[in-house]
Amino acid sequence: MTEKEAQKRVQELRDLLNEANRAYYNDAKPFISDREFDERLKELDQLEEEFGLRQPDSPTQRVGGDVSSVFETVQHPVPLLSLDNTYNEEELNDFDARVQKILGHTDYDYFVELKFDGASMRLRYENGELALGATRGDGQKGDDITRNVRTIRDIPLRLKGNFPKVVEVRGEAFMEREAFARLNERREEEGLSVFANPRNSTAGSLKMQDPKAVAQRPIRFFAFDLLFDDEDNTLTQQRKTELLKSFGLPANEYPRVCTNIDEVHEVIKEWDELRHSLPYETDGVVIKINQSNLRDQLGTTSKFPRWAISYKFEAEQAATVINDITLQVGRLGTITPVAELEPVVLAGTTVKRASLHNEDEIHRKDIRIGDTVVVEKAGEIIPQVISVVNPEREKRSPEFEFPKTCPACDTELIKYEGEVAWRCINPECPPQVRIKIEHFAARDALDIEGLGESVVDQLVSEKLISNYADLYDLKLEQIIPLERMAEKSAQNLIDGIAKSKEQPFEKVLYAIGIRFVGKTVAKDLAGAFKNIENLKTATEEELLAVDSIGPRIAESVINFFENETNLKIITRLQEAGLQFEMEEKELASNILEGKKVVITGTLPTLSRNEAKELIEKHGGKTASSVSKNTNFVLAGESAGSKLTKAQDLGVEVWDEEKLRNELNEPLQ
Repeated sequence: MTEKEAQKRVQELRDLLNEANRAYYNDAKPFISDREFDERLKELDQLEEEFGLRQPDSPTQRVGGDVSSVFETVQHPVPLLSLDNTYNEEELNDFDARVQKILGHTDYDYFVELKFDGASMRLRYENGELALGATRGDGQKGDDITRNVRTIRDIPLRLKGNFPKVVEVRGEAFMEREAFARLNERREEEGLSVFANPRNSTAGSLKMQDPKAVAQRPIRFFAFDLLFDDEDNTLTQQRKTELLKSFGLPANEYPRVCTNIDEVHEVIKEWDELRHSLPYETDGVVIKINQSNLRDQLGTTSKFPRWAISYKFEAEQAATVINDITLQVGRLGTITPVAELEPVVLAGTTVKRASLHNEDEIHRKDIRIGDTVVVEKAGEIIPQVISVVNPEREKRSPEFEFPKTCPACDTELIKYEGEVAWRCINPECPPQVRIKIEHFAARDALDIEGLGESVVDQLVSEKLISNYADLYDLKLEQIIPLERMAEKSAQNLIDGIAKSKEQPFEKVLYAIGIRFVGKTVAKDLAGAFKNIENLKTATEEELLAVDSIGPRIAESVINFFENETNLKIITRLQEAGLQFEMEEKELASNILEGKKVVITGTLPTLSRNEAKELIEKHGGKTASSVSKNTNFVLAGESAGSKLTKAQDLGVEVWDEEKLRNELNEPLQ
């Protein structure tokens, strides 16, 4: 390669890697694999070295992404370096040989731990109190995300035990696989783009501007390192892990100490099998020198410590053929394209189908029927198509055209502004009917015993019901002939349907399945509007005046009650005797009348719901966020950002004892 060719290739690699860094760290939307990134980075490093082309702003000299412009920037007192990666035994043995050569002896251990596939963070505790949470950023400085960090329940707001005055903690925020799957299912149902994997959803969540929204994301945390102002270099990594746990910080349960590199290889083989049974994603193993006093001697490069390295597992991928692309209809009418695959074994299970998410994803990846594709399990739970093998080949099928009408009922599809999903808005669309009735009968809704998925499927297939209002017209003699339905089971179902008429208004409101209206929002709407008639005619301004209601929810409620079919179904439910009005409870007093209260932290004897009921019993109302209009904050142990905001705004703070004294409600 000539110097001119090297310069051109170096610039190509820098552009690619800088764009990949932005996509990975800032946008949480990676477009190349970790392994491909590492291979390109290594190629760039070799070319810069060979041709003297090193630049301070090269990706080879950087740790991660830029810091964000929307958060305050903080300087890290000790840089948060990334780790060099290796993918095979030979490279790991080379690392061990370098360590031996620099130290001149083999009198050291390796501390081996799982590498979590999440987002690195730094925490700072002062006098035991959480003072700062920050992203890794570019390694030298990161974003101050303390308000968001305070919402992560794994992270203690106050340390336990005998802790130093100042403690710096390094760790990884992550999402468990099942929680990630549920998050993506919810986003897909809401017409939003889905996250590629748990790591990206975690990184994106930590950078959200609203801590309330962050609190709703299922973020977990593992701590893996401790730093003190007066660093004790006699501490081993093993001892640091023990201290983390004693301070009340969560640390992973699988660390191992190995006396040589051969033992490390054995642990890697063991964990390569173990990882499939873990509830969270791990993409490799981190190997560190256990003895802290040897780390200074080993030193660091501009980017990596020489006393640690990560070993990356191979991703669980397989190649197979797309036999067809089908469409499935969700409860709220979301149309999801699904790849029907030639069966392939992946992560120990046979995969036959993979979600293609939405039309935009199909076109972005140029996926067509008959293509050979690479399939991966996102979070090793959800099969997804990563890429097409040889998209340039001749005689490919035509581009996939998304239908204009619903595949189940032929209703014209719509796409809401700002969303990626096509929807069927026909409330009597058969697949939607099945799922809506299951939701209507669920335990958190009307809790109709005996109305499970198979029974609903039979009732709809036999055309006995076409919406949930039809349930209240069912007769015993219609149900008995159904498969596996004896007279007793049929009677139990009829009794369960009748009993559902006793459920309160807030549960009925949740059960009817208004888009974006979950259990909490349904309760708030029921409390604010008191009955269905008031809610039917509510204006956007009136809806937005309710604490938990934002523009999207308000628009959804209005759209629901503008639909004639929905109104007819509601009328039938009213005629059947369901509760569409709040039962007015007699107040114990009006001491808190007109008062708005925010509850935060863990109270000594009252649960959050019990405290809310007590406040409402005396005429008060609870809100989810602190503002200048809040009358007082009821705070318990581990109160977080809400308490801080109350103090900043000068809002009065009560504890449970003061609340009981004011309301004359002594502890029984």
